[in-house]
Order: sequence, then structure tokens, then C-alpha cells
Amino acid sequence: MTVRVCFTLRVRPDRLDEYRARHREVWPGMRAALSEAGWRNYSLFLAPDGLLVGYLECDDFDAALAEMARREVNARWQAEMAEFFEGDGNADERMRPLDEVFHLD
Repeated sequence: MTVRVCFTLRVRPDRLDEYRARHREVWPGMRAALSEAGWRNYSLFLAPDGLLVGYLECDDFDAALAEMARREVNARWQAEMAEFFEGDGNADERMRPLDEVFHLD
């Protein structure tokens, strides 16, 4: 069964342009790790005020996160990207799925 996951984070307003630039060149190893961990149809949307909305589909979100936590490439990516986010800790640890209240097939 496919699970749809949507989450929010907050990017520092003074880092928006660089955040966009980094995501135009996501490392091939990171892309591969996400796919291998079961992340499908993964998208990030960024508002001008820094609100980041993520969407993905997977079979099991907790398992997909756990698999990424075991990947060395993810540890490097999270370390480099941590400075872009408001708050402490890496983004993967702060993701909290939103409740889906409607879906149109």
C-alpha cells in the first residue's frame, strides 16, 4: 500500500536562494539513496517566506526515514544542509507528517 506523506519545515529567509541552488544539484548518491530507501514522487516546494513543504510517496514512512538514517551520504547531506533550517537538529529528524484530510483520485 502506498502512503502519501506531506511535511513542513522552515528555511532561513536569508538562505532561500542558496537553498534553491543546492537543490538544483542534489548529489547523484543522495538521489540514489532516496530511491533505494523507497522515497517516490518526492517533491519540495518553497514559499517566499521560507515555508518548505515536502511531499513523497512510500510504502512505510518510518522505514523510509530509518533507511535514510543508515546512509552515509544522507549524514553528509544533512550536515551540510542543517544551517539552512530554523531550529536545531537535522531536517529528517524534525519532519512531522501532516494529516491528510482529502484526496481526489
